[in-house]
Amino acid sequence: MTRVLGIDPGSSATGYGVVEGDHGSFRLLECGVVRPRPSGTFAERLLQIHEGVLSVIDQHQPDCLAIEGVFYRENARTAVILSHARGVALLAGALRGLPVLEYAPAEIKKSIVGTGRARKDQVGYMVQKLLGLAAAPSPADAADGCAVALCHLMTGTGPLAAARATL
Repeated sequence: MTRVLGIDPGSSATGYGVVEGDHGSFRLLECGVVRPRPSGTFAERLLQIHEGVLSVIDQHQPDCLAIEGVFYRENARTAVILSHARGVALLAGALRGLPVLEYAPAEIKKSIVGTGRARKDQVGYMVQKLLGLAAAPSPADAADGCAVALCHLMTGTGPLAAARATL
């Protein structure tokens, strides 16, 4: 079984999902959101995200960290802020010696839903189905963290990708 920590970075809410998978069978170990205190400075909020991700890594001992890449469309300031949140999550993985893999938002959506233009509710629904849950993980940031982990398990260097390569 491969254990993946999927991260959906954000400066106000960083979603995560710890998912195990092997040959099309998936199991959710934990998902949630790291929410830094909004009253803190930007640097303090980044530290809280970093510490939260480290805590999840230490608790679940994943084999790798998969993270959503920055999606830049119109607002460069938002992309820069998001990049900081990604950076502290990446640092947490690097400090624990984890391989870190990045997936584009459209790639994650396509691997989970079948289209790179899927809506958040569609991603949540498919995460629910793939993990055999009674409801989609909540909030949506947690579902997105699970989607990143599932994307890695089904594509990239995950076990299903290796199995597909031998077909």
